[in-house]
Amino acid sequence: MTDPAPGQSPENPFPVRGVAIRVAGWIDKLGAVWVEGQIAQLTLRPNSNTAFITLRDPAADMSLSLTCPRDLVVNAPVKMTDGTQVIVFGKPSFYTGRGTFSLRVSEIRAVGIGELLARIERLRRLLDAEGLFDPRLKRPPPFLPDTIGLITGRASAAEHDIIAVATGRWPAVRFAVRNTIVQGPNAVPQIVEALRALDGDPGVDVIVLARGGGSVEDLLPFSDETLCREIARCTTPVVSAIGHEPDNPLCDLVADLRAATPTDAAKRIVPDAAAEQALVADLRRRSARALRNWVNREQHTVTQLRSRPVLARPFDALDARAEEIERARRTVRRDITRLLGAESERVGHLSARLATLGPAATLARGYAVVQTLPESGSPHVLQSVADAPAGTRLRVRVSDGAVTAISEGEK
Repeated sequence: MTDPAPGQSPENPFPVRGVAIRVAGWIDKLGAVWVEGQIAQLTLRPNSNTAFITLRDPAADMSLSLTCPRDLVVNAPVKMTDGTQVIVFGKPSFYTGRGTFSLRVSEIRAVGIGELLARIERLRRLLDAEGLFDPRLKRPPPFLPDTIGLITGRASAAEHDIIAVATGRWPAVRFAVRNTIVQGPNAVPQIVEALRALDGDPGVDVIVLARGGGSVEDLLPFSDETLCREIARCTTPVVSAIGHEPDNPLCDLVADLRAATPTDAAKRIVPDAAAEQALVADLRRRSARALRNWVNREQHTVTQLRSRPVLARPFDALDARAEEIERARRTVRRDITRLLGAESERVGHLSARLATLGPAATLARGYAVVQTLPESGSPHVLQSVADAPAGTRLRVRVSDGAVTAISEGEK
């Protein structure tokens, strides 16, 4: 069985120097690189020819240690201070004595204003292509926010202006203030942290990101890609009030609402109580006037309708119809009376004729009607002497009654 390679078993470990030498060899194989970042710390020791620099990534919490000749910093074309944006050219190295990694810099270039603006323009085109500036994604701030989240510098004029103007317009408004650094290498992480905290607070209705004016370098954090994407991810409406009217960092384009100044932001998110009261009073006057005009117009219409004959004298038509009905009734009564008279006269004539032709009139003239009365059956008129032999009971009907007789036969 072969022995394991050095460093691959507890029985055959590497010494510290072995690991350090090997790491230094691996890193030494890396070529020189160009690196961009912000100077977070610059140390120039009086009796040392080496300058020590901490280079920080403005978009992330990461940094590198740099070493370079002292003259490279002292004779730089621009003054090297904390927060300066630089591009360095160096070779990675590993110092075996302390086990530290650093970048040995041989050239330093400060990023000029033109280059910064060109990078901001490239980032603007990138974010625009991704749709972060789309107006359809903009959320309007609430008409009357209960709590306003404010991200600004500590004791800054922007904070004072926003709070003073907002409370002057609507005294009941409240603020959740987060004070952060608003320029330099540490500004973006602090602003992003404050933005996340306020966006996660359900009581905050709108977030204002405010800062006064400044140079292009001072406003660089507000054109940072990390901050712009964080604003786009917020669910709470974000108002950008950075600098003055000419200033236009990228966060203005990503935010839901851009204000020219911090004072303008306060005016645009908080209504003026006096103006709103005046508006309500004006609306009340206008509505009352409109209601009166409507009532007058409807009253005029009703007056016109009432002036029409059918409504002004509604009984005239009824009276005219009543007269017609009365005439019709008289005509009907007259016709019915005449018809009844004519029919009554005709019935009288017929009754007289019937009486003349009837048996009662004949009996009244002295005639009689003789009927036989059989023992069974109904009586019948005697028409022949043969029908009344002797002993036949007879009934003799005269005009005023009837008598009974017994037949003695034919003689």
